[in-house]
Amino acid sequence: MNITRTVSIALGCASLIVAAACAQETPAETDAAPAAPEFTMADVEAAPGDWRKVEAENLWILDTTKGRILVEMLPEVAPKHVEQFRAITKSGDFDGTVFHRVIDDFMAQGGDIFALKGRESGLPDIEGEFIFRRNPAEMVMNPVGPVPDAKQGLYKGFPMASQAQFVAEMTGDGMLDSWVPHCPGIVSTARTNDPNSANSQFFLMRHQADHLDKQYTAWGRVIDGFEVVRAIKKGPEPNGTPIENPDVLNKAVMASDLPEGERPVAYVQNTDTEVWTDRLAAAAQLKNDICDLPRVPAVVEG
Repeated sequence: MNITRTVSIALGCASLIVAAACAQETPAETDAAPAAPEFTMADVEAAPGDWRKVEAENLWILDTTKGRILVEMLPEVAPKHVEQFRAITKSGDFDGTVFHRVIDDFMAQGGDIFALKGRESGLPDIEGEFIFRRNPAEMVMNPVGPVPDAKQGLYKGFPMASQAQFVAEMTGDGMLDSWVPHCPGIVSTARTNDPNSANSQFFLMRHQADHLDKQYTAWGRVIDGFEVVRAIKKGPEPNGTPIENPDVLNKAVMASDLPEGERPVAYVQNTDTEVWTDRLAAAAQLKNDICDLPRVPAVVEG
């Protein structure tokens, strides 16, 4: 199933909505990956070395009609996309947009500025950042299985897929092709059939969709409010549109733009601990996909 960016072309006082056709697929039979046990600030304070504080400039706050969603952006994997979504957020153009295409066993799509304001974001389309080059010595992936052969793992709590590390010895720059799989909770970017046409529309994964991997640019992860993502009002199947009285993104803001005393503070559990090492090793033994693992927990204060 394609994730298409809705393209609006002004025709006088009206508009023509053009979208690529979506292939019909059988809804996923499996539920989203289970969440790990819940933690509190007491756990963070008791073992501070087991937790990483999310940088405020990477903490995206979505206030929706269903509740609050907190997303951690990962500029290392898609810097141009993160920069653009920060800029649109700061402009206020996301405020009041709706989740216009929502499919129960798939994703929730929003960010159609034209539908609300009669204009696009004003920013240029972004080149696809489907795959990035990773230095395995600097951007260390906690692997599923032995390090030299592992092709999946975790980085900063994000699911990660990659060429096996031994390949780095055969590349001229010592780098590896890597990408973020479309696991539940991942934030990615809609586009048209043109791979370089992403602009403002994004989607929040409700379930896994590995056919999107390396085809759409993933750059964020829901660290709090995944139940909100799953609660966003869906549309008629199979394509999820149109939705009567859709849920609204009331306001989007970067935590760094809020006064320090008013911004939420988030901590993500590190995955280089014994617990996660054992969990990843078990996943390798069972030949589990990285999306089958529990989502890496976060604790939010405020």
